[in-house]
Amino acid sequence: MRHRESAWGSGPSEGYERLASRFRPTFRRIREGAVQRELDRKLLHEEIGWLKAAGFGAVRIPREEGGAGAALPELFHLLIELAEADSNLPQALRIHFGFVERILGLPDSPLRRRWLQRLADGDIVGNALTEIGEAKVGSYSTRLTAEEERLRLRGVKFYSTGTIYSDWIVVGATADDDSLVTAIVPASAEGVIIADDWTGFGQTLTGSGTTTFVGTPVDGDEVLARDTYAKYATAFAQMVHLATLAGIARAAARDVAEQVAERRRTYSHASASRAAEDPQVLQVVGRVRSQAYAAGAIVLKAAEAVQRACDAQSSGDPDLQDTANVEAEIETAQAQTIVARLTLDASASVFDALGASATVRTKGMDRYWRNARTIASHNPLIYKERIVGDYAVNGTRPPFAWQTGLATE
Repeated sequence: MRHRESAWGSGPSEGYERLASRFRPTFRRIREGAVQRELDRKLLHEEIGWLKAAGFGAVRIPREEGGAGAALPELFHLLIELAEADSNLPQALRIHFGFVERILGLPDSPLRRRWLQRLADGDIVGNALTEIGEAKVGSYSTRLTAEEERLRLRGVKFYSTGTIYSDWIVVGATADDDSLVTAIVPASAEGVIIADDWTGFGQTLTGSGTTTFVGTPVDGDEVLARDTYAKYATAFAQMVHLATLAGIARAAARDVAEQVAERRRTYSHASASRAAEDPQVLQVVGRVRSQAYAAGAIVLKAAEAVQRACDAQSSGDPDLQDTANVEAEIETAQAQTIVARLTLDASASVFDALGASATVRTKGMDRYWRNARTIASHNPLIYKERIVGDYAVNGTRPPFAWQTGLATE
């Protein structure tokens, strides 16, 4: 094994290497085309297909139900490896894996069994939750109404990450009784319009654009109440972003080491005739790699807290559940405030080691900072730092719902 591929620390379990070996050939295949896809803005339909064929979307499904039975720290470590190959993919699958957690937490029922089978068969779930425009915080303008003895969806969503690649879409909506519900519809259903109009400067291939529902029919058996979310759902969702950031840092560390090793040009005022022997350049490479290592280690530590919250959900002890959920929320917030900054600094510092030639677009080195900045803009750091501080000083419980919209006043 080459040095730059080792010394990242052991996996989160004794069986992790065996689990990861199943997916690493696919990850390598994805990595090979990452730069060209970015330059061409080629969507990830083919790569999602490779992951589906490998059973990646079912990695959390129990073995007896047709999945890989991975624990949460194993899932997040796999997402770090996938993000190292292409950071668009973990984000595109974020809602899918969150939905898997929701289904796993349901009591035995026809719906749970139906969805476990679909997920084990490789179906991918996308999202249509966030709204822009006049939607208020904590509400949906999208409506699920009964029309002529049929439920139908009408509304417009944005930030529909991953939906363009999905088989099913989970849609946040307001029902006729004004309750908030989740409707699940096939991506190919009547009245579903998915637009690839995401214009952000980073994570450009996640498909985070507009989804419109024009009288889309909904099966009454495919509607979930709001209280069916996993209690640790927000911590889980943040962990996917953190794993993505750690993977970006690792990819930047890998690329800067490879390019310094191959670099032949030097400066008149450099400290050595070759970059690979220049102590100042090596210091930059070492710092970037150390930042990537620290980011990954922090993510895996926070993953343990989310696993404890997951385990507590089935304990039947409300106090244990509450404590575990609060701790998971705080630990992921603490991790976010540091992992984001480690990755942003690492992805910017690579240019100090490589010089102006690294800014050539065809090398794709800029995508690491752009992607990290985009991911780090989710669930703003300034609020998370305040929440952590308020918890540490005053014991204030963290909020468990993150939504955007107009203030309700």
